[in-house]
Amino acid sequence: MAGSSRLGWLDALRGIAALVVVFDHSSYTFMADFRRELMPQFNTSRYGIMVFFLVSGYIIPASLERRGCVRTFWIGRIFRVYPLWAVAVAVLLAVSLLGIAEMRGFGQQSAAAVALAHATMLQELLGTPNLLLVLWTLSYEMSFYLLVVALFSVRLHQQSAAVAVILAVLAAVSVTAGVVLPSSALSGLAGTGLLIVFASIAMGVAICCASAGSPVLRVFGGVLGGVLALALIAFNGTVPAWEGLVILAVMFLGTVVYRAENGRSAWRHAAATAVMVVACAVGSAYWYGDGDHFTRRGWIVAFLLAVLTFGAGLAARHRRIPRMLTGLGTISYSVYLVHPVLLAVVDSTIGRPRQDSLALEAAFFTVLLPVCMLTYRHIEVPGQALGRRLARHVQPPR
Repeated sequence: MAGSSRLGWLDALRGIAALVVVFDHSSYTFMADFRRELMPQFNTSRYGIMVFFLVSGYIIPASLERRGCVRTFWIGRIFRVYPLWAVAVAVLLAVSLLGIAEMRGFGQQSAAAVALAHATMLQELLGTPNLLLVLWTLSYEMSFYLLVVALFSVRLHQQSAAVAVILAVLAAVSVTAGVVLPSSALSGLAGTGLLIVFASIAMGVAICCASAGSPVLRVFGGVLGGVLALALIAFNGTVPAWEGLVILAVMFLGTVVYRAENGRSAWRHAAATAVMVVACAVGSAYWYGDGDHFTRRGWIVAFLLAVLTFGAGLAARHRRIPRMLTGLGTISYSVYLVHPVLLAVVDSTIGRPRQDSLALEAAFFTVLLPVCMLTYRHIEVPGQALGRRLARHVQPPR
């Protein structure tokens, strides 16, 4: 399975990022001692997701602008993301009921509230623990979709550089000013259940209105979705507000690179934006300091390496990309969602070794990748094909 030659470098980056994220999570089980030594120096999780976010920033706005239609954009995103997500969650629930995997508890939250929060994919920003740990990043992806649609609806989508810089500066200002909100602040203020209901309704209205034929409704829906996304990231995330804003800035930096690559803006503007975003992100992490499960050195090293990795991929975009890397990128979403389910089964059945085992780590990858090839072929591909057929039926005349 190989990605397209034109975007093969992006597939390669996704493949690398997926493997690093899998190593980060599987090393808890198979190489715990090594991981404890590594994490303070290099936060592997943040490296992988920052590469993913840069790639998403490059691709997602381009997808919307190429279609020129918010309605078909949302159809494409839904059928790209939700089918495998639904299967992964269903399998986790099934193996949990069978007693061969443990599922995280949800405290006082009802099953209905948890299900509704996850259905929006904003659960990380709605005060709801994730069924799968990796799902937290999808909440930021969904927020990015809402913001991209908002900018497109008000015809500001070409201002990606300004948006990236503003978000990065806000991140730096918030942390240097000592603005430290409690985790899930809005949930604590309004109540998790009420916030979930409100956000779910607002998101549904935003998507429907932004996809409508009326220009007024499109603008209203776009703005509503954008305001919802910004409010949740700034005031209700479980990561610090500065990091949530940096994540958004990084994604819009990916968009800036896309525009420069396609001749829609100057490379010097992209370079200046990159300098600002990197400086604000590194400065924010340094000022934030060390904390529980967070070392500024590990975060900063991971962030800088992620940016350099993206830059290396960009520099190699006209070169022939190894088929193995593009193939890994093709199945990267499956790798990302399937591996925590498989790890949950391993932890509950085989258990963790008493000492680090590189052999078991390698064996895990050996089992995981063929499974992901199957889920890609039999779940992802049919889902995307169905989305394309539906999009053709609802595509408004140009």
